[in-house]
Amino acid sequence: MITIYHGSVITVKQPIAKAGRENLDFGQGFYVTDIKEQAERWAFRIGRQQQEIPLLNIYQLDLDEVITDFSYLKFSRYDEEWLDFIVKSRKGLKPWVKYDIVEGGVANDRVIDTVEAYMNGMMTVEMALGQLSQHQPNNQFCLLNQQLIDQCLQFISVEQINL
Repeated sequence: MITIYHGSVITVKQPIAKAGRENLDFGQGFYVTDIKEQAERWAFRIGRQQQEIPLLNIYQLDLDEVITDFSYLKFSRYDEEWLDFIVKSRKGLKPWVKYDIVEGGVANDRVIDTVEAYMNGMMTVEMALGQLSQHQPNNQFCLLNQQLIDQCLQFISVEQINL
């Protein structure tokens, strides 16, 4: 079991896999992270934008069961495979449809500039990977399969964030 977090302005006791937008980094799913501070920063950002109280939803994920029973793709670093996956996702090509869960680095504000420059042909893959190697990877999981969520994810609690 690992502890994972979802930053939001609402309590999410029963996540829905297909509630989000399609053309995100790892597809249309429920996004969480195993880095508490990352989820807190996201919740704070959303809270500030929506003038709501930021919340940290806390879960346990049975990663052993996920790896055994579901299709799991993990990107360990920002590399060409990760870059191609992100580009295809953002172009709406849905490379994630054959997976139940995808884990890897976030294409956040610092990283997305490089991804977009590569997508627009302003940068070669070698240049993009060189830029990406300078960023400290963060981490996200995209839970794409409702059965996986129902079977392997357990809501623990929600906390108000005071940053």
